[in-house]
Amino acid sequence: MSAIHVVGGGVAGLAGALALARAGRPVVLHEAAPMAGGRARALADGTDNGTHALVGANTAALRFLERIGARSGWLEPEPEGLPVLDLADNSARRIALSPFAWWRRSRRPPGCSIGAVLAMARLASPWRDVPVARAMAEHPAFHRSFVDPLVMATLNTPSSEASSARLGQVLRRLGAPGATRLLVAERGLGPDLVEPALDALRAAGVDIRFNSRLRAIEVEEGRLSALIFDSRIHADAALLALPPWEAARLLPGLPVPEAFAPIVNLHFERKGPGPVRFLGCLGGLCQWVLVRPSGVAVTVSAGDAEAELPAEALAPRAWAEVLRLAAVFRLPGEWPLQPPRCRVVKERRATPRHLPGPPPAPPRRPLPNLALAGDWTWPHLPATIEAAVRSGEAAAAALLGVPLGNTPIRLPRRGAWLSLPETRTVGAAANGRAARSP
Repeated sequence: MSAIHVVGGGVAGLAGALALARAGRPVVLHEAAPMAGGRARALADGTDNGTHALVGANTAALRFLERIGARSGWLEPEPEGLPVLDLADNSARRIALSPFAWWRRSRRPPGCSIGAVLAMARLASPWRDVPVARAMAEHPAFHRSFVDPLVMATLNTPSSEASSARLGQVLRRLGAPGATRLLVAERGLGPDLVEPALDALRAAGVDIRFNSRLRAIEVEEGRLSALIFDSRIHADAALLALPPWEAARLLPGLPVPEAFAPIVNLHFERKGPGPVRFLGCLGGLCQWVLVRPSGVAVTVSAGDAEAELPAEALAPRAWAEVLRLAAVFRLPGEWPLQPPRCRVVKERRATPRHLPGPPPAPPRRPLPNLALAGDWTWPHLPATIEAAVRSGEAAAAALLGVPLGNTPIRLPRRGAWLSLPETRTVGAAANGRAARSP
């Protein structure tokens, strides 16, 4: 039985490779970087590339953690509600993420009223798509304290331009019991997600190849015939789990997102006692702060302006806000006045900008024996870990469950259909020249 090649070792690729391997197919996983994980990777020094969290509604991601034996590494740091500090007036409270818990006054977001809750409920309607800030304009306090942080965390897009329909996809999933439980990796994404996934893949017999970048694909008679890495590899089937710009390079005419939003993460080297804490901040640079015994991580979503600032300007501002959080919520351990050593990571194309209007809809199988995965290919959710897992498993199912017949490729380009010729090498090499078919 010939191997299925999975290209891309992010969460979507890991999930797709595991589904294929556990279905009994030989799998080769290619990752262009020297490590796996994609945007959810651990950095070379072991710190996370971002402050990633799951909620109970992320059922596919939690099932994936179960399958790789990593579920026990994810804990609920704030079961009594999310601690939030408003820097505007130094007010602090615990806010329940579930509206069903807002019967307790002490767990309600500021500005919460029947009218505000009804306005948020209308955002869950699939029939309306406007910028979220416009939809919540009559309830500014509630928007600032609850809806806007939710938008930034899930859509990574400013509320002034974020799609209410895309937010509605999230809201409709939060009504089930336990759906709003907030979970984080106890040690980090490396030891609690990426490494267990790689161990599970190796145990399933997957051949994992790092520093293996796909230069182009070769198409013959409407089917994938070969993958061009540093050498040509014959391929009967493949799963591409790549960022949209890489997918578009390899498959010209593929509909992909064209506007992206950055995420800025700051990682402070601060050792201290537990427990793991997850805190929110309003009115400042910091939005989410994850405190582990091994360090402190700060996330700035949709950080268009912050992505242009140097680390020397960001770290002191962020640390001053962390100190205020530590004091208000009485975090244990020593908290030095001077910022400790800090690593700033800027993902300039972290996610697509989730704007009003239908998102690009790439076909799951642009070729009969080629499937696409990646959080940006899953139309039912914004670009999240949950969407990545679902897309990887859907791509694997498409390859496993549909006969690989000889049908012509059709790729949409600017509203029209592009037909590829009978034999063609598609995609550009890393040096910008077209890759040649051997």
